[in-house]
Amino acid sequence: MGLIKTFEYHRDDFEKIGCYKYGKNWPVVYVLEGQKEAYVGETINAYKRSQQHYKVEERKNLDQIHIISDNDFNKSVALDIESMLIQYMAADNKYKLQNSNVGLTNHNYYDREFYQAKFEKIWEQLRRKNVVVKGIFELRNSDLFKYSPYKALNSEQLAVVEAIKESIIEETESKHIIQGEPGTGKTIVAVYLVKYLTECEQTKHLNIGLVVPMTSLRGTLKKVFKSVKGLKSSMILSPFEVTKEKYDVLIVDEAHRLNRRVNISNMGQFDKMNRSLGLDIKEGDQLDWIRQASKHIVLCYDPNQSVRPSDILSHKIDKLNALKYSIKSQMRVLGGEDYIEYIHNILHRQQVEVKRFDKYEFYLFESIVEMENQVKIKQLKYGLCRMVAGYAWPWESKKDKNAYDIKIQGQSYRWNSTNKDWVNSSKALEEIGCIHTIQGYDLNYVGVIIGDEIAYRNGQVEIYAEKYFDKYGKQTVDNVEILKAYILNIYKTLLTRGIRGTYMYICDDALREYFKRFTPVYRSKDINYLAEEQRIAYVSEDTDHYEV
Repeated sequence: MGLIKTFEYHRDDFEKIGCYKYGKNWPVVYVLEGQKEAYVGETINAYKRSQQHYKVEERKNLDQIHIISDNDFNKSVALDIESMLIQYMAADNKYKLQNSNVGLTNHNYYDREFYQAKFEKIWEQLRRKNVVVKGIFELRNSDLFKYSPYKALNSEQLAVVEAIKESIIEETESKHIIQGEPGTGKTIVAVYLVKYLTECEQTKHLNIGLVVPMTSLRGTLKKVFKSVKGLKSSMILSPFEVTKEKYDVLIVDEAHRLNRRVNISNMGQFDKMNRSLGLDIKEGDQLDWIRQASKHIVLCYDPNQSVRPSDILSHKIDKLNALKYSIKSQMRVLGGEDYIEYIHNILHRQQVEVKRFDKYEFYLFESIVEMENQVKIKQLKYGLCRMVAGYAWPWESKKDKNAYDIKIQGQSYRWNSTNKDWVNSSKALEEIGCIHTIQGYDLNYVGVIIGDEIAYRNGQVEIYAEKYFDKYGKQTVDNVEILKAYILNIYKTLLTRGIRGTYMYICDDALREYFKRFTPVYRSKDINYLAEEQRIAYVSEDTDHYEV
């Protein structure tokens, strides 16, 4: 049964909309479509709303209206489908949307799962009408979807956005810190806030930038901003770019990765910047640069994701005396907040009871080959599944492309061959990613190799500096407990990348036995069952139906 009725969007055709059975006094979602742009909305009177839109100058460039409804639609359903359409159409990128992102929130209502399934039918009908191009499965794994400023926020996130906006409007200067564990949506809030402020009447005149310390994520977000109406890739900045002009608002994602003058490769450039800003050469840091460049600063910060001595120290953040906001709802990992806490407690020997997570696959592997096979099987079904590791092996392949870096149980692997957007690179499934290529990214499944730089001895989790090969990660660190904190932060970050599941292979025998107390061991299925699982996981290029 068709869920979509299409009309020409001209003044002479409005009466046809009024005569349509869902044209008046019924909740509908609609898509206004033009040559290069589109607009998505919802209303209970499509006839009246279409006429109102026609009075808006930029809507006059749109020439078709697709009305979406059914006899079981209600207001809550229309709001939800509108929100989903905006998110997916923005990621589809056939059109630039004229929509703002104001008011896009997640909300529950009766039988929501039924209507979300109906949304997939709506999407397929839009594809057949050539309104959209890509399938839902492909879009869910795309950066344009994951980092879209049109992502619907939860009530907790939206409250933070509103509070920061009001402070920026009312105060001449302000400082804000958004704190949250991995997966709570700090990056999503940062991206949403940029779009929101550029469209709010009281703030749209402000000069706004989003600072991203990590090269890989910065490149990804530049691509996202380039595709969104009202945003520009030049709004995404490295810390070195913030002093080129004065800003009203600078939002910093992954602020725990801002640099200080310790163990950095670009020391000369760093010193030059400090001198030009009148800062102490040895004490000035990237946070100081940002404070000088902007009236309002917003930091997205998690001290437990600091992984190198060059990262800004927590006491420097504390001295800001900023307004602090905490976001806690887990938006990435299906195991929820309990899983994040569980990983932290196991690594720090604070976990007592065993926990299981019904909606989350968490397994310890005793065979590296089996873990690799399972990651590849999940890749066939879900896409965006990768293997990563702690920095327990030197990067030989950086100089010799034919060399292998990681050798385990007779298997040989190479480190990531690129730092920029490695997750989406063509060789990623055959390589092992490091912390610097994966931090800030989501994966559907992640296989984590825990190397020999971390072990279990005499009832304690210990680290071995000589087996840790991140040169800039350990130079100048004389205190073994400080180095241990960095390494544990790395593994917590790696072990919380997976949306649907996390697999582990642990090199140290004693550490593996310790983890067995809390983690189920993956048991090999017989080969026929494995072959059947691979067959079922196969994804047809022509459909978007994925079933187990």
